Amino acid sequence: MEAQADEKICGKLRLACGLYNYKLRDVFTWDLLKTLVMGQVLSLMICGTAVSCQYLADAGVEVPMLQSFLNYALLLLAYCPFLCTHKGEQTFSQVLKSKWWKYLLMGLADVEANYTVVMAYRYTTLTSIQLLDCFVVPVLMVMSCFLLKTRYRPLHYVAVTVCLLGVGTMVGADMMAGRDQGSTSDFLLGDSLVLISAVLYAVSNMCQEFTVKNHTRVEFLAMMGFFGTIISGIQLAALEVSALKKIKWNFHIAMLFVLYVVCMFTLYSFMPVVVKRTSATAVNLSLLTADLFSLFCGLFLFHYTFSALYIMAFIFIMVGFVTFNAVPTYSAQPEREPDSGNSSDLEARSASDHLLPADTVRQSHVTLVSAL
Repeated sequence: MEAQADEKICGKLRLACGLYNYKLRDVFTWDLLKTLVMGQVLSLMICGTAVSCQYLADAGVEVPMLQSFLNYALLLLAYCPFLCTHKGEQTFSQVLKSKWWKYLLMGLADVEANYTVVMAYRYTTLTSIQLLDCFVVPVLMVMSCFLLKTRYRPLHYVAVTVCLLGVGTMVGADMMAGRDQGSTSDFLLGDSLVLISAVLYAVSNMCQEFTVKNHTRVEFLAMMGFFGTIISGIQLAALEVSALKKIKWNFHIAMLFVLYVVCMFTLYSFMPVVVKRTSATAVNLSLLTADLFSLFCGLFLFHYTFSALYIMAFIFIMVGFVTFNAVPTYSAQPEREPDSGNSSDLEARSASDHLLPADTVRQSHVTLVSAL
């Protein structure tokens, strides 16, 4: 009797954590490996933007809104023609007519998130920004629970904690190496700007997840490019005209702008693909390694001091990311399934489900029910 009771308790614990009866070969799949690699490609793109921004800052060029404007304009030129030539109900004019205010808010959140985090560097330190910027993950999880009806299991929260522990390790290594860069003119204002940026990023990423899973990636990118270009263009004209006149253009400066725009365009184009496979939360966990890649580049480019804690931080983040994606989450929001008549499902699996074969999930449920 005691053995049966213990087995029943273990079964309930596995159900609560989402572990079921999975084996390692069911967790470490090719899909998980692809997701892991794609997430790190996104981190490398962010690293490329950070390096180009550092060189531009060293050259006395600080025009963040111009950089954002160029990225959104390229998205507009690349994806709006595809949406305009799309046959059916979801043409550019139809989408703009029916959903313009939704995409306007999404574009506004994205543009201002980029701008506020850049402004924060003027008032607070790099350490504060690295720590507080991680606030986007818990905010995104809360918003996904309430708005996308995503259901996380205890193991997901453990995985997020491990990832944030990796960020803390990285920040500790920065402080030990004396890399607490940035301004200290107004900590309260600077930290507040970072928190505002994190909330705006969470809004933008949640909208992105909903759009790419229920509509199309082209629609999201075209609308982001359209409204992002308008909003950033207005802010550019209002805030950075004088700074633009001070730029001493040469080949080196031009190539840095090209590097930044190419990395940002690739990031924006590729990120919806990864979000659709997993979730916005999982992608943001993967992006925590971007600062580490920037640090590794800084070892060669800016002569930063190496610390073994950076390797430890990378391991923590990777372990947390794999753990998060190893367990499926569920969402009450039905996903769009093109060319399929199976639209009557009341509950669609989130992209984390795609990391495990459907047969394995069903068999695990059966095994667990029989154990209980």
